[in-house]
Amino acid sequence: MTIAGRFEAALVEEAAPDLSGPELLPVRLARACARTLRVDDAGLSLLDPDDYRVPLGASSDEAAAAERLQFTVGAGPCTAAQQTRQPVFAVEEELRRRWPAFTDLLFRATSYRAVVALPLPSALAGAGAIDLYFRRPDDVPALDVFEALAVGELVSSALSEAAVWSSGSPAEGPAWLQGPAPRRRATVWEAVGKVSVDLEVGIPAALDLLRACAYAGGRTTEDVAADLLAGRLQPVDLRPAAG
Repeated sequence: MTIAGRFEAALVEEAAPDLSGPELLPVRLARACARTLRVDDAGLSLLDPDDYRVPLGASSDEAAAAERLQFTVGAGPCTAAQQTRQPVFAVEEELRRRWPAFTDLLFRATSYRAVVALPLPSALAGAGAIDLYFRRPDDVPALDVFEALAVGELVSSALSEAAVWSSGSPAEGPAWLQGPAPRRRATVWEAVGKVSVDLEVGIPAALDLLRACAYAGGRTTEDVAADLLAGRLQPVDLRPAAG
């Protein structure tokens, strides 16, 4: 069977009733990626034209958590693949050398010990990428890179086609941008705006404050954003204590 046939078969097998909505297409695609490429997990994300990182969907809760950890520190294999448009292969030693903060969180919170990040073709509105997660670094050499790139083409085509037929308004974007993961990330940008206004700092500085608070507390940026929006945390609480 061709790689396209295998991917289509995997996508059909992931068509469970609880994943049937158009907003959950990225979750189905991520699961089909992991199944087709025989990796432990996979995740899809997008760096939009405003340079905002948006998680689209993941094959498991653990893979979704790994993406949030990468966003919390603001750097990692997927971010590098999105920015350079080049594949990134990172086993344990490379992860520790290039992204020590992310690796520290990743190894403490997940079972993954290697990541391969592949940029998606540029048909999407933004820089998309696939993260492939491995629990055993020794499994990385078994990955067929040409098959992985072909799967990336199929993912990009599926998302692009769904965007064309989406009933959402141009402002809302395609339905697959309205899923649980993108909506959760949207709360971060809402909280960033609140911090920016209340503390009179720029958006990048406000995001850095959220990330620093999250990293110091062993949490994710989404967790901190939720506390800010619920009033359990105030913007002034994010300021570093005077030395």
